[in-house]
Amino acid sequence: MPSLTLWDILSDPTTLRAFAVGSLMSLCLAVMGVILVLKRYALIGHGLGEIGFASTAIAALIGLGGYSLAVSVPLVCLTSLLIMYFDRKSGMGGDVFIGIFSTVALAVGVIAGKFSSGYSMESSMFGSILGVSAGYMAAAAALSVLILAVFILLYTRLFSVTFDETYARASEMKADSYQFVISLLTSVAVVMGMRVLGAMMISSFIIFPALTARRLSGSFKSMIVFAAASAFVSFTGGMLLSVLSQLWPRHLPVGACVVMVSLFVMLAAMAVSSLKTKK
Repeated sequence: MPSLTLWDILSDPTTLRAFAVGSLMSLCLAVMGVILVLKRYALIGHGLGEIGFASTAIAALIGLGGYSLAVSVPLVCLTSLLIMYFDRKSGMGGDVFIGIFSTVALAVGVIAGKFSSGYSMESSMFGSILGVSAGYMAAAAALSVLILAVFILLYTRLFSVTFDETYARASEMKADSYQFVISLLTSVAVVMGMRVLGAMMISSFIIFPALTARRLSGSFKSMIVFAAASAFVSFTGGMLLSVLSQLWPRHLPVGACVVMVSLFVMLAAMAVSSLKTKK
């Protein structure tokens, strides 16, 4: 039996699709992450990731494991809206409700997963983009393009709501409506990104690119560009590292590799920023 070569791995259609779709997912998470970090809602990615984990386990339990997006997207979007609604009404802070919903979702997901035959809890928790179907990738690519299109279309309004919500309200802009748009777009991006990084690591793709961009940029627009570039480099670098590890005795998971490359990119950006400041 011939040994596997690097070209065999990189030229495989599944690997190529994973590179393309994963890059789109990373861009979506990065641009939404800029808004969430600036609004101090960065941890919502982690909370929604665990809710996404529970929804995929529930989908497997009721026999819809092959159509997990159809279950996960509505449930995560609904939960995201509830978190924002309770945050607005109670004034207790969104982190409280993120903690409540995510903890309960994690427990529900573990229980549902134990009763679901053929369900891989590890892939949901830590990601497995190379193991998803072509149909899932096509749906994820379409939703990624939709998120980016809506973001571009509503860019000016999202900018206003992010930086000065009081002014946005004073100018008769429906600020709450755009807050819910942000919440919905983030929910869909998180559900898709789970297959890359998994529920436990999804928040890293929201936080790291935004923090990297913040150290290198001086405006909202440039922050978006740097975050997108950082996410793309981090994903492709992590994906390539994971693919190369197939030639080693131990195969490294994509999600963990992407997180480590993201950390390296952020630290490099911090070093560059520090050098500029000293000069």
